[in-house]
Amino acid sequence: MKKLSLVAAVVAVLATPLTALAESDVNTAAGPNSTATARLDFTVVIPRVLFLQVGTGTNLTDLGTIDSLTFTVPAASLGDGTDIAGTGGDLTAGAVRVRVFGNNGNIGLTATSPGALTSGTDTIPWSEILVTPTAPTVATSGYTAAVIAHPAIPTAAGVGAATTITATNKVVREEGIWTFKYDNTVAYAAGSYGATGGTNGRLVYTATMP
Repeated sequence: MKKLSLVAAVVAVLATPLTALAESDVNTAAGPNSTATARLDFTVVIPRVLFLQVGTGTNLTDLGTIDSLTFTVPAASLGDGTDIAGTGGDLTAGAVRVRVFGNNGNIGLTATSPGALTSGTDTIPWSEILVTPTAPTVATSGYTAAVIAHPAIPTAAGVGAATTITATNKVVREEGIWTFKYDNTVAYAAGSYGATGGTNGRLVYTATMP
């Protein structure tokens, strides 16, 4: 019976995963200033992260809310070159918050246009939409307040030229503000152009990281 118990004990020890056993060292001849050592191995795993927020969003979270900006031109100002402030945006008055976070090098930003804003057969080119990038007075905790350049908006359908956000130690974590206005340089035909009343009113922004 004792022999069976001993065998069972040996089997239990051998079945223990080696990773669960801590290292030990015994010095049976310990004298003055003698030592015993033991080691631990440490591994830290950092995931690759790429996050882009334009307008309403929650930090490092998927959220499907799409903000809408509207520019209403007063009749007395049609085509006179007076810039028209917008309504809407998560910061209101045609302004949106922009957050970019990535940890594997420089990040490129692009804007994809569906083509000119339309109302029936009438069109307004995207060149009439002005963007002013600024830095927030106070950035969200963990982010750096920065002037994030807005990528080029192509006048025809397609992807515009990218802007680059330079990483520090391979990390980009910046927050900025884009404020949009309508340039109002031409008196266009009456209509609601773009997302609310026509078509082609949505830009798609894309962040790319190596």
